Amino acid sequence: MSRKNLPALIVKQWLSDWNSVAFDDNSFRRKPRPEFLIFSLDAKEVRRLSGIQRRTATGPRASDLGIQRAHERNRSQEIAEYIRHGFPWSGISKTKRASGRYNDLMRPGWLPTAIVANILTRADTRHGIHVHDDDHISVDYHPNGTAVLSLPDSRVPNWSLAGRLAPLEIIDGQHRLWAFDEHSDDLTDYQLPVVAYHGLDRSWQAYLFYTINIKPKRINPSLAFDLYPLLRTEDWLERFDDTIYRTSRAQELTEALWSHRASPWYQRIDMLGGYGRKMVTQNSWVRSLQATIVKSWEGPGVRIGGLFGAPVGHNRLVLSWSRAQQAAFLIYAWIQMADTLASNQFPWTIPIRQDTLLDTEDLAFSGSASMLNSDMGVRGFLHILNDMCFVEADTLQLHRWTTHSDSATAAIEVSEALESLKSEAVASFVRELSACLASYDWRSSKATGLSEEERQAKARFRGGTGYRELRIDLLRHLASSDGVLVKPATTTIERLGYDVRP
Repeated sequence: MSRKNLPALIVKQWLSDWNSVAFDDNSFRRKPRPEFLIFSLDAKEVRRLSGIQRRTATGPRASDLGIQRAHERNRSQEIAEYIRHGFPWSGISKTKRASGRYNDLMRPGWLPTAIVANILTRADTRHGIHVHDDDHISVDYHPNGTAVLSLPDSRVPNWSLAGRLAPLEIIDGQHRLWAFDEHSDDLTDYQLPVVAYHGLDRSWQAYLFYTINIKPKRINPSLAFDLYPLLRTEDWLERFDDTIYRTSRAQELTEALWSHRASPWYQRIDMLGGYGRKMVTQNSWVRSLQATIVKSWEGPGVRIGGLFGAPVGHNRLVLSWSRAQQAAFLIYAWIQMADTLASNQFPWTIPIRQDTLLDTEDLAFSGSASMLNSDMGVRGFLHILNDMCFVEADTLQLHRWTTHSDSATAAIEVSEALESLKSEAVASFVRELSACLASYDWRSSKATGLSEEERQAKARFRGGTGYRELRIDLLRHLASSDGVLVKPATTTIERLGYDVRP
């Protein structure tokens, strides 16, 4: 296979103080090389060497945290227009461009800022795959401050589909590369400056992305967590500001549950604290999401984390689900719960529904006597949804669910993600989980018709210890059921160290 040599400059950047940094191979933070490389290369070749394919990317490697991140097509299209004719031409309407009256606004579309990339070494793996020997980029370092890169043939039509790992990872600049669409023949012979690290571990890549894009306040931090999901679990970022992901994302998910018309909680969350006890407050939802689905870990030695806030599965990768996917997942789970209740008469639902037969809402779900419409019940349901899906992440292939949307509104993105989710393995699992949870007695201690023994049993769910008690009770309920839920429920109980004996 033909190869091409490419000269590069070596830029040494290392201070003796950095030797005291807490390097850790297990945290994807191994000690980096004391230099990086600078070179120029045709934009389309950089794109092909990094495996960035036209429009969409499929397969598990496409969602790997360090290989390919979320793509906003509108950004790349705007960059492409800028490259062709500069600014302000790129910002005017198509009608004005076609009129010919604004041709004097054309300018060169320079991109002088460097693409930041990482050259994979032979020892690096992504989803258990090494770069093939024929695809490897070798680097020959010279003592005079220069280096020579030996590049493979970059004309592989699609690395992922070929079952091979692209030798170059893009840390920053992916949208610029997307602008060089493989069918844009007029964007040829356009070179880009590249700053390339060699064998840079994934946590350091996330760190670089943050310092380039967030520290100077260039893009919205919440968007950055979708573009680079690994940032969600970086411990240095949590210590710097523990609200930067978990609180803001919990707030965004609460807003989605309240505002999306498909959600059973549409307009049923007390966002401003003006409904008394009729609705669960926004603050309670945020705290419950922080304690469950977006938490980091359960505690020392307990390896159950939040689906949206901790490494998931045996590969210890963060789910790359966007905000829209996360919201869709939660809305879908609550839809299953609400629909199961509405279409069944479980023993516990009968007395609740008999109280107000003329009510247009299902009081088993949203009534004041149902724990589901309380802080305790919301957190209990979210705990079990998170626990069960977390321990079954590999079986359910959660990492494989990807969506690509160019929708103008967040609501449409969530709707598209909801539709996409229905064909995933986790959808049927959540349906079965919700069906089993619906048969649990969700009556609160103030519900009418309870025996004294039942009332006392419900009373233990009050106060701070009630969250744990309800979680144990729900897991006991699942473990005593039939079918696919028994094993993950048992695994969850074991990991949490709970004693579920009656």
